[in-house]
Amino acid sequence: MRLSILTAAVVLGLAVPAAAQTPPAPAAAAVPAVNPADVASPEAIVTALYDVISGDAGVARDWDRFRSLFHPTARLIPSGVNPQGVGVARALTPEDYITRSGPVLERDGFHEREIARREERFGHIAHVWSTYDSVRSLSDAAPFMRGINSIQLFNDGSRWWVISVYWQAETPEAPIPADYLPAE
Repeated sequence: MRLSILTAAVVLGLAVPAAAQTPPAPAAAAVPAVNPADVASPEAIVTALYDVISGDAGVARDWDRFRSLFHPTARLIPSGVNPQGVGVARALTPEDYITRSGPVLERDGFHEREIARREERFGHIAHVWSTYDSVRSLSDAAPFMRGINSIQLFNDGSRWWVISVYWQAETPEAPIPADYLPAE
């Protein structure tokens, strides 16, 4: 028994200094007020996500609405192939995305539209494979880009959150599989 007490004292004695040296977790950014309709279901939050990044040239996006869709730990992850032919992916926070992509979206015009969807749910999580096409203006005759968004969602019991959006644009070397295109 004496050995057990001594062992416990040593373990606690070592744990306290280690805990004191652990830096505090970074404070999560405040989430802007959310429209409850935007986060009521996986379908609603994906629709809101496409809607908020889309608009004609010169039209400001509602970045607070965009922020309100994302969990404080969320990431956006574009992927593709670099000029050397190596696959690459970069993780961005929602703020990084706004800073990097926002000015281009607003300057050039950008409408991303879901054209097909596959969704799976279990408990508080949902995974949506969302095939998209992109045009600069809704009057464009054909999209300039297509691809697939892999969207992970989380429900905390009161709303849905975007945890991650991981995407890849279609290329001649990586065409969208028929299973991910609209049914004909």
